[in-house]
Amino acid sequence: MIESNRVEGTPVYSPQGKHVGTIHHLIIEKVSGRVVYAVMSFGGFLGFGSHEHTIPWEKLNYDTQLGGFRTDITQEELSGAPVVSGDEKDWWDRRREQDLHDHYKVPTYWGW
Repeated sequence: MIESNRVEGTPVYSPQGKHVGTIHHLIIEKVSGRVVYAVMSFGGFLGFGSHEHTIPWEKLNYDTQLGGFRTDITQEELSGAPVVSGDEKDWWDRRREQDLHDHYKVPTYWGW
């Protein structure tokens, strides 16, 4: 187990080990207590020019050798990804979440 504040700032790598982004914060489903999304920053230099994307937690796998997460998300997937703002009211719209899960081809968390 790990505290959420220790996950924030954790690097994310491609399957080849290239640094592709950093975890900004997590989205936790209130009733189950499970992490369902990570909001990540991709690209940029020293925080400038980076873009935030919300991705399903299932798209991340922790790699102890790297001390960070690996993801198979491609730049093309990010470019066409649905935008989900950090506004809490967006999480009440299941269609937006369904679009996000469909885009990344992962099952929805409410189907657990």
